[in-house]
Amino acid sequence: FYRDATPSHSWLRYVYKYPQAAYPYELLAQENARRDRLDPPFNLLDTGVFAQSRYWDVEVFYAKASPTEIHCHIHVHNRGPEEADIHLLPTLWFRNTWTWGGERPLLDSMNAPAGAAWAVSARHPTLGDYALYGAYPCELLFTENESNAERLWGTTNPQPYVKDAFHRRLIDNELAAVNPARSGTKFAAWSQHRIAPGHAVRVDLVLSALALQKPFARQATLFSSRQSEANVFFDELLPDAPPEDHQIMRQAFAGMIWCKQFYHYDVERWLDGDQVPPPEARQHGRNATWRHLKAADIISMPDTWEYPWFAAWDLAFHAVSLALIDVDFAKCQMELMLSERYLHPNGQIPAYEWAFSDANPPVHALGCLKAFRAERVQRGQGDHGFLTRVFHKLLLNYAWWINRKDADGHNLFEGGFLGLDNISVYDRSQPLPPGYQLKQADATGWMAMFALNMMVMALELSVDDPSFEDIAIQCYQQFFAIANAIRGHDTGMVSLWDADAGFFKDLLMTPDGNTHRIDVYSWVGLIPLFAAEVVDQRLLRAAPRFARMLDEHKGGLFQGSAVCACPDWENERGEHLIALVDHSMLPRILTRLLDEEQFLSPYGVRSVSKLHQSQRDLGVIPGIGQAMIEYVPGESNSWMFGGNSNWRGPVWMPTNFALVQALEKFHRFLGDGFRFAVPCLGGQELTLKEIATLLAERLVDLYRRGPDGEVPALRRDPPFRDDPHWRDLCLFYEYFHGDTGLGLGAAHQTGWTGLIANLVMRRHRREIPEYWRLKADGNRAAKHPNEAAGKTPRKLSTNKFPILAELGNFLAIGF
Repeated sequence: FYRDATPSHSWLRYVYKYPQAAYPYELLAQENARRDRLDPPFNLLDTGVFAQSRYWDVEVFYAKASPTEIHCHIHVHNRGPEEADIHLLPTLWFRNTWTWGGERPLLDSMNAPAGAAWAVSARHPTLGDYALYGAYPCELLFTENESNAERLWGTTNPQPYVKDAFHRRLIDNELAAVNPARSGTKFAAWSQHRIAPGHAVRVDLVLSALALQKPFARQATLFSSRQSEANVFFDELLPDAPPEDHQIMRQAFAGMIWCKQFYHYDVERWLDGDQVPPPEARQHGRNATWRHLKAADIISMPDTWEYPWFAAWDLAFHAVSLALIDVDFAKCQMELMLSERYLHPNGQIPAYEWAFSDANPPVHALGCLKAFRAERVQRGQGDHGFLTRVFHKLLLNYAWWINRKDADGHNLFEGGFLGLDNISVYDRSQPLPPGYQLKQADATGWMAMFALNMMVMALELSVDDPSFEDIAIQCYQQFFAIANAIRGHDTGMVSLWDADAGFFKDLLMTPDGNTHRIDVYSWVGLIPLFAAEVVDQRLLRAAPRFARMLDEHKGGLFQGSAVCACPDWENERGEHLIALVDHSMLPRILTRLLDEEQFLSPYGVRSVSKLHQSQRDLGVIPGIGQAMIEYVPGESNSWMFGGNSNWRGPVWMPTNFALVQALEKFHRFLGDGFRFAVPCLGGQELTLKEIATLLAERLVDLYRRGPDGEVPALRRDPPFRDDPHWRDLCLFYEYFHGDTGLGLGAAHQTGWTGLIANLVMRRHRREIPEYWRLKADGNRAAKHPNEAAGKTPRKLSTNKFPILAELGNFLAIGF
């Protein structure tokens, strides 16, 4: 469990629950093998291994004295009813790079300074020299970080000491398994402890690049200071929230920080192989067209336990959360995927490790734009250099989408896989029979959103460089071509908008020119809502030709057309709304969206309407055959896409978050005058902002304790309700049951489920200071309100709390 972390990693904390009985490997394997897809998975807590609290809480704390001096406390608590023994082996090792020709590093025993029981030197050809110090007497074990070739492949080991040596030394008492010369590339400090029930032991360590004469002399003060800094940081971030919401936000951000990982994948080297040539098939297999990709970077992972590889569309949502606490890292992540080491020469962003060529939703521009806006809020102005750099690269990706995913140039997109796995009635990663085309409402909605993101970025850049106005106009025209196409006006095709049902649906084109509407109610028909942007007077003043075009096209971009968007509307602030969904469509979509028998669950919006619990049969669809769609609120009941995720009923955080944001944009333009009678509230009329709040609060309720004492996302496991040492812990799941809110899938998905931190902040955030608004409007001379009154504005001391440097006191979403 990731308990705490600061963006600078100056303070980190996690807890590991370790059973006192033998780990039930065989029981887990056998029972899960016995179960089928309709059974719930058999998890560790189901085995009973934690019964009677017979487990250890291993809490690990890290505190930095400097970037190259890291202190560590390991607290081991016996939560069980009896005295028990435990072996601790804190381990230091070098990642194996020497097998492929690099210089070999070395770990070696050294003389311990005052206050230390032992010390080990660590020498590396590029990282430099470090030393690890321990305060508690231990047996020092050394081996090599090399695979046991004899055990794995039946071949002779090139050296006698291999990476499973510590296991053999402890379990088999094999003294010869470890190096008696006390050197190697992998090291552990072995200590044994007998701990009474309710008691604990602590092991202290220090890793430092500088030689320390008294490594533990100031450790207590250091840990106290770093924890205080972390408390101040998060208290200032969310000063008025109740403790439960504050805890949810803090652990969500901790998960975002802990889910950073070094990721190394050199595709060319992998394809060509090492000393032993790989199979010839590898040259033409997975990722064979991505030989340029050379990853060796710290990347925010979806889940470092279960998905320890980057996924591009996940990463864009990660940046939205990370931008609230570490906008510089968020920007770096967005730029990384657009660098020449990742971006394909044809403009495609790599999807994920298993198939870089798959097409995920084009949300990278959204992540870049959110990071830019977050920085403008925090620091008073956005980073136009960053926006310029990513914009040029995104133009390549934009062209790739336009050219590759719009098969016939009609501005209706096919997208393929699109990251929503099994949401469709067939596997969209596979081609249809020749002559058939599926025009996808979600793919077209994503592309319309991409066009608007690019338009707004170009308008922002045109404030300082008028040459970007041309590109803003081009993106605007592309958007309206999509808007016309989705309504069928510009192509002579049937509209993707089903006027009878009041919903967007996919359209299948047959070789003879006929069309077949796919009668499914899912996120496919809600995603067009995401394509919405409000253009304000600040941007229009900087782009006069763009503003004139808006004025000229009040009646529609093309002669005689009736586009979905509303450029002819102007609110009292002179703002324009540009969106796929107009004021006549919006209530019809909201009628389904806010009906608890359709999309709205107690914990957010379902990925497929509950209507399909009874309306499953879709009949025979040309090119596909007999088709059905089933409401499956929990884990998938099929093996499609491996069966590891499910978009046919559960609640997913990223799309819910994007929906909340879209509704806030509509409210910003339409204001309090637009009210809707909400079905789930007995017809009570709410503004769009209130509806966005209703959805956001239901999502946060996933992790709030209910009247029954249960946390919905964690309700499956009684310790989260009954054990005081579990009650305050959160596991942020990949997705959630569409009826109960139970967490499903990967359990450390912070990751995009970390967006819950943004929703908590939305609930309790402070208003943005007016002086920042003025700065954002170009008035660089604007003063803080207190400065204008002759007072000194309250600021955090960045000298006292260095982790707070350059971070604004006010953070918000929704811009």
